[in-house]
Amino acid sequence: MKKTIIRLATALTLFSAFACVALALVNFITEPAINANNAIKLKESQSQIFPEAEDFKLIENGITSSDSTVSIENAWHAVKGDASLGIIIKAKGKSYGGDAVLLIGVGTDRRITGVRVLSLNDTPGLGANATKPTYFVDRSSRTTFPGQFVGKSINDPFTVKEDVIPITASTITSKALTNIIKISAQAGSAWLEAHTAGGN
Repeated sequence: MKKTIIRLATALTLFSAFACVALALVNFITEPAINANNAIKLKESQSQIFPEAEDFKLIENGITSSDSTVSIENAWHAVKGDASLGIIIKAKGKSYGGDAVLLIGVGTDRRITGVRVLSLNDTPGLGANATKPTYFVDRSSRTTFPGQFVGKSINDPFTVKEDVIPITASTITSKALTNIIKISAQAGSAWLEAHTAGGN
C-alpha cells in the first residue's frame, strides 16, 4: 500500500512538472505573436481615434487619475508634424464583470475624439454589448455606446440616462464605462493644457 502511494505521488509530481514545462514552453512560443498582434490592434485603434496623426509619442509620466477607481496605464501624444492634435489614454477601471480597459482620445479642443473598449468581461448580451460595433444605443443614428462620446466636451455632466444613453438593461456597465471615459478624458486634457502651448 505504501509503495503504491509513493508511486502515485511520484507519477503526479512528474505529471505536474511536465505540465508546467509544457505551459511555459507554449507561453514562450506564443507570447511574441500575441504581443505583436496587440501592438497592431493598438496602432489601428490609435489611428481610428486620430486619423490625421503622423505619430503617437509615448508619454512616460505626468498623467494622473483624479479617481482611485480608474488607473491610467499608458498615454500617447498624438501629433502631426510639430502640431499637437491631442492625447490618447489607456485606462482601466472596475465594471460589472471585473476590470474594463479602454482607449480614450481627447483633442486640444477638450472634446473626445474616440473611445475603444479593449477589454470587457461583462454579461454577454447585456453589458458586453458595449464592445459590439453592431449594437446601437441610438438606432436612428446607428450610434454605438462608445460612439456616442465622440465630440463630447469633457465639461459635460457624463450622467447616464441624461446626457449618456445607457446600454439596455446594463446600467452598472454603462455607469462604469462612462466614469472611466470621463476621468481619463479630464486627465488627458489637463496634461495637454500643461504640456502644450495654449493647448495646441
